[in-house]
Amino acid sequence: MLDKILIANRGEIALRVVRAARELGIKTVAVYSQADKDTRAVQMADEKVCIGPAPSALSYLNISNIIGAAQITGAQAIHPGYGFLSENADFARACADNDIIFIGPDADCIDALGNKAAAKATMKKLGVPTVPGSDGPVDTVEDARAFADEVGYPVLIKASAGGGGKGMREAYDAAELEKMYTAARAEAANAFGNDEVYLEKLIARPRHVEIQILADSHGNAMHLCERDCSIQRRHQKLIEEAPCPVIDEQTRQAMGEAALKAVRGVGYQNAGTIEFLLDTDGKFYFMEMNTRVQVEHPVSEQITGVDIIKQQLIIASGLPMTCADKAPLSPACHAIEFRINAEDPDHDFRTCPGTITRFDMPGGIGVRVDTHLRAGDAIPPTYDSLMAKLIVWGDTRDEAIARAKRALDEFVIEGVATTIPFHKKVLENATFNSGKVYTDFIEVEMNGGQA
Repeated sequence: MLDKILIANRGEIALRVVRAARELGIKTVAVYSQADKDTRAVQMADEKVCIGPAPSALSYLNISNIIGAAQITGAQAIHPGYGFLSENADFARACADNDIIFIGPDADCIDALGNKAAAKATMKKLGVPTVPGSDGPVDTVEDARAFADEVGYPVLIKASAGGGGKGMREAYDAAELEKMYTAARAEAANAFGNDEVYLEKLIARPRHVEIQILADSHGNAMHLCERDCSIQRRHQKLIEEAPCPVIDEQTRQAMGEAALKAVRGVGYQNAGTIEFLLDTDGKFYFMEMNTRVQVEHPVSEQITGVDIIKQQLIIASGLPMTCADKAPLSPACHAIEFRINAEDPDHDFRTCPGTITRFDMPGGIGVRVDTHLRAGDAIPPTYDSLMAKLIVWGDTRDEAIARAKRALDEFVIEGVATTIPFHKKVLENATFNSGKVYTDFIEVEMNGGQA
């Protein structure tokens, strides 16, 4: 087992890794920006190193400072969390060049799967179902028109190096295509330093369903069932649940087998997620792979009993994962996660930094809260607005929803606007309660977040 790891992240995921490592007897090093010196993860870690001022580019994205912190503290491995450098192949390569274990897949795997167009081509070769799309990047608007004429409108323009909905545009006719194509390329260049885009046939009202996977260096690979992440705004997830309310066991097995085919085909190791679109006929298509742990991993933990962060650390130690003998897994309950963000849903989810004056968390059976915050803590404008993750579970989806209503009523945060009122409105929505949700649910059903 590893002796000491460095956590190259902040907030709730940094604290989550500290706790998992402590249970395994692994010492932790927290790196932090000057804005985060008093946060809980920094306080709870065994050692701490300041890596720069508040701006991410000077701290959490500063590869040389993070590698230096690992070297001076003697950390054998680095856990990147999610966001920041978690899917940065150059960072994984820098770790390897300095004899530091990157807790995730190797740099070549990140390179191969991080580019969406290349990843899709790889999945097609492996026999994983994919959405009809262009063969690689589309370099001119003329080529974009030719593709759209061939498959028919509407089409989806996507950044090859994208994520989080950036560099993504929909075009419903030829008149829209040129404008959306140009806008997508410009946004992609600004967000990722890469203006390549590719095109796909747009699937109307799909569900976003993903498969959590784990794979080690001993030939073990398994999936932890599926998560439904269809409740999104601007392609950013807000509510996730597991299992998907409309998937039967046959489809679950087929999606799981497709995900494992992908994992084995690229020699993937550690935790990852294969994301699919599920159409109204129950057919699924590969969308992308996330080569890291995800924000919504707790719902998979709750329905399977597998601690994903611990398994990451075990796999990175070169040991066989301890849950392999449980495969194949089936959901043992129903779990739902609500992202509690410092955002104002009544004003287009505008970010609301500030100081928390009251922070009362819910509890009781079937309730988990992952957070790094307490009353008196500040929500800085510099970083992501995620404050906490409320995870509830029950024997049935109805029980989980009832538990969620109770827990959200108990969850009181004052001093900043939050998404708690929005989540309460979702739970009163008849379409959500029927389980028949889709990726533009908020725009269609919630009137831009207004009930």
